[in-house]
Amino acid sequence: MLNRRHLRVKVLQSLYAYYQSEKKDLRLHEKALIQSVDSVHEMYIWMLSLINDVVQYADTDATGRANKHLPTEADLKPNLKILSNTFIHSLNKNKDYLAAVKKYKILWDFDPELTKSLFSSLKNSPDYAAYLDKTDDTVHSDKDIIKFIFKKVILKSSLAEQFFEDKFIYWPVDRDVLQALIAKTFKNFSFEEAEKNKLAEVVVNWVDDREYIVSLFQHTIRYDEMFQEWITAKTQNWEPERIAMMDTLLMKMAIAEFVYFPSIPVKVTINEYLEISKEFSTPKSNSFINGILDKILFELKAEGKIKKTGRGLME
Repeated sequence: MLNRRHLRVKVLQSLYAYYQSEKKDLRLHEKALIQSVDSVHEMYIWMLSLINDVVQYADTDATGRANKHLPTEADLKPNLKILSNTFIHSLNKNKDYLAAVKKYKILWDFDPELTKSLFSSLKNSPDYAAYLDKTDDTVHSDKDIIKFIFKKVILKSSLAEQFFEDKFIYWPVDRDVLQALIAKTFKNFSFEEAEKNKLAEVVVNWVDDREYIVSLFQHTIRYDEMFQEWITAKTQNWEPERIAMMDTLLMKMAIAEFVYFPSIPVKVTINEYLEISKEFSTPKSNSFINGILDKILFELKAEGKIKKTGRGLME
């Protein structure tokens, strides 16, 4: 699921897009921010649908083998056990999944070669042969072969990788979140009764999280000049062009949390943005941002501009 760090990254990406854009339409960029969160859910449903499609291709493959000019006995009597897989059965009974497939208009007909190549990789694997030979199937063993399809077939496929890269602009960043969502789904689908199995939640409390990301986005932009003045005062020995844009955005977001988010401890804010800087900025950004934020924080505290609610939130 998307935790607060992931959500901060979404805001960072949206702020970068806003400042790079010629048209500074705040509402338009806010809408794009919300859509960037929804795109993670869409990506999740596309992936579940692809897993499902790979399984269903067993029937297409069987039909093709039976219609060969000289089919063998194995061609005429294929093992189609996977079509009754309990995970896939539950997925296709899940109302939330079916509604999302309809919402995002998911169909894989446009790229039949992708599903075909994925099923071919599955069919030729020892793990699939072992699954077909197994007679004492359980919910757990049925999930194991689906996990194999996801981890060892789809995620190893360059064709699948290309599809998700082309369709989802933040795929390289959201890939880890997607894997966590699929892993959570495997954990959730532990019952034989389909109605008891639930999809993973992309966000736990969307009402609060939506308010958080929109407010952080708005405050960072609204007080941009003031935050810039505070940063400039602490970086007088630095030429402005030498400071990476990502560093500046991360510091402004952190300052916004210092001043305008009373329930977020300052230590959490600093730690989160330092971790994000390791992935999205320069190798030296971590220590640079830490030093500047410490100076700004010290001054803001002295001036009484930071008011945190609750015990232990100042340190």
